[in-house]
Amino acid sequence: MAKSSSLHVRVVEGRALPARDVSGSSDPYCLMKVDDEVVARTATVWRSLSPFWGEEYTVHLPLDFHHLAFYVLDEDTVGHDDVIGKISLSREEIAADPRGIDSWINLSRVDPDAEVQGEICLSVQMLEYGQGRCLRCHVLQARDLAPRDISGTSDPFARVFWGNQSLETSIIKKTRFPHWDEVLELREMPGDPSPLRVELWDWDMVGKNDFLGMVEFSPKTLQQKPPNGWFRLLPFPRAEEDSGGSLGALRLKVRLTEDRILPSQYYQPLVELLMTSVLGPAEEDTAGPLALLEELTLGDCRQDLATKLVKLFLGRGLAGPFLDYLTRREVARTTDHNTLFRSNSLASKSMEQFMKLVGMPYLHEVLKPVISRVFEEKKYMELDPCKMDLSRARRISFKGAPSEEQMRETSVGLLTGYLGPIVDAIMGSVGRCPLAMRLAFKRLRRCVEDRFSQAEHEDVKYLAISGFLFLRFFAPAILTPKLFDLRDQHADPQTSRSLLLLAKALQSIGNLGQQLGQGKELWMTPLHPFLLQSISRVRDFLDRLVDVDEDEEAGAPARGLVPPSATVREGYLLKRKEEPASLASRFAFKKRYFWLSGETLSYSKGPEWQMRSSIPVSHIRAVERVDEGAFQLPHMMQVVTQDGTGALHTTYLQCKNVNELNQWLSALRKASAPNPDKLTSCHPGAFRSARWTCCLQAERSAAGCSRTHSAVTLGDWSDPLDPDAEAQMVYRQLLLGRDQLRMQLLEDSSVNTTLEADTGEGSSATEVACPDALARQKAAATHLLEVLADLDQAHEKCQ
Repeated sequence: MAKSSSLHVRVVEGRALPARDVSGSSDPYCLMKVDDEVVARTATVWRSLSPFWGEEYTVHLPLDFHHLAFYVLDEDTVGHDDVIGKISLSREEIAADPRGIDSWINLSRVDPDAEVQGEICLSVQMLEYGQGRCLRCHVLQARDLAPRDISGTSDPFARVFWGNQSLETSIIKKTRFPHWDEVLELREMPGDPSPLRVELWDWDMVGKNDFLGMVEFSPKTLQQKPPNGWFRLLPFPRAEEDSGGSLGALRLKVRLTEDRILPSQYYQPLVELLMTSVLGPAEEDTAGPLALLEELTLGDCRQDLATKLVKLFLGRGLAGPFLDYLTRREVARTTDHNTLFRSNSLASKSMEQFMKLVGMPYLHEVLKPVISRVFEEKKYMELDPCKMDLSRARRISFKGAPSEEQMRETSVGLLTGYLGPIVDAIMGSVGRCPLAMRLAFKRLRRCVEDRFSQAEHEDVKYLAISGFLFLRFFAPAILTPKLFDLRDQHADPQTSRSLLLLAKALQSIGNLGQQLGQGKELWMTPLHPFLLQSISRVRDFLDRLVDVDEDEEAGAPARGLVPPSATVREGYLLKRKEEPASLASRFAFKKRYFWLSGETLSYSKGPEWQMRSSIPVSHIRAVERVDEGAFQLPHMMQVVTQDGTGALHTTYLQCKNVNELNQWLSALRKASAPNPDKLTSCHPGAFRSARWTCCLQAERSAAGCSRTHSAVTLGDWSDPLDPDAEAQMVYRQLLLGRDQLRMQLLEDSSVNTTLEADTGEGSSATEVACPDALARQKAAATHLLEVLADLDQAHEKCQ
């Protein structure tokens, strides 16, 4: 039975942060750490004390993680970034509520003595001798200690306390992975039994020593089961200081999902039931699994469930019928066409997630060129008189300050200069739109046409498609390009306003101009001529988009969202030359363009070069971070491969920032996940000057001193399909509605009995059909309850 653990995190916003810059503001960003490893960094929000990030992360983790921490820092262009405060959440706090945490949390001060990390390896024995007992503490080694010195290392030593006695190990200089292998013996003194405490310290020649962490064992533990193995270092026990909100607060959403995944055969009945349900009459279904899930899920859970369901049906080649089933149910219960698909129903969320899963490369191809122009050109444009800043425009004009009218004309020209290429790219993208999306839109249009067939509802069939494609896909990507991987950083305030104006304009085009000239935003009127001209092209575009033969759909199950040969990540990295001779480390790195697919990691001097070197993904045994001190360079990683002879080779790569590092680590780990013989440990340093920089061992072949982190990855749209994990989540959601389903089954049984008693010889065919429909619903509910009961038994059996 496999185990899975995932953290779903949304860093929403901050408030009342303290000013750290001389301007009276701050440039805050947030670092997210899991057990002291940075797994994500938000973008910097410039010049703000109430920043909005709205960034979401899914982090796949091993089950034994301990805590999650958020650090808010102020970015400085010169010198080190200033730490504003932190929030620390233990695994127990997050798991206490299945719905997770969703609240404002005050930042607390960062106490250096509480910033401990790493583990220590001990072997303790209690020995008897003539005059009493003796405690023998074998201090072997430690790993992943906190760097306390400016060099990025520490000078650690251990201090052992038992009763009123203490002994110290030797000091190991310049390492976070010390090997002592020293035995310290302490004799028992008269009095009550005492606990054993082992403290680690960083030795400093000047000033006081820095605390690195401690472990403590009770007398009962020492007597019954003396410690032997690796133990996590802890800070000194103390109450966390409450800043009382003086450091500001973060609004966070954090949810932990942990589960045990059964072998595939146990999920087959549930999966078959799900697949069968989408082929039946959607409008009559009230007891099927999808109908039940639709009633049960709300909020973020609905979005997660929609993603899992879409992936599950994609894997079976039935994503089209699944979306069609939900569409038919939504359309059947909609009476006002103006509200069609406007709520966050399971149908809307499923279509939205389907577009992201299938159409992200398409979106990048259409929008990225213009979005990049907006970020690079940084043109000032504004149409709202209340927000117009003529002094900003003065800096781009040599003729004095322009009038409001001149500023409006200039802004309209700039906006249409960006909107024109965006609209042209969308209208010309029919052939590049994924076939699966086009077929889903065709079914959607047909369903809406059947329901709203009157002449006055002619535009409803267009609005249903554009509501998804324009309002839920293109416009949000323009508004927040970082959330769609179109940019690495959030926009600055001026660029963000420009993107908002572009997104509003595209929304008006997607709405077919229904709201033009209405509402509060009459200042958008100067754009109306361009918008009306574009709207006339949208109907033709949507007609061409759904003009596709349904026989073209590939009915075979999908093995993944992207084929193995497709590139999942690419970009420039700095690569260390193989075994550089006497070159300084900085000159041993060369800029190379890398491509990663499910089959190879290849690179060349540039994206246009045909000559490429490549590393087979099947040869990768570990993908890990590298300590900054190894080459005196930040954001380093290593790819450890094994050749046909069994020899290991390490490729060192440098990324430009921590987010790029995390994304490459995650992509490489996911691509190499199926590989056998993965390494469980490695060296986070480099072998230089005849020793490892991390643990100071002199043998190149020495065993790794740090654990590997192959299970730590970031979830994104290109994650491989995992039908067992997806079916497990569906099962967990259905369990929440099992009692509701049983009550419904009892009610249907009583109604059926009443109907049978009331049915007479004069009953019409329609009246007689009602008991038949109830009988079908009863059979479906009974079958679903049996499937859930079988899965319950399977979980109990496999525990």
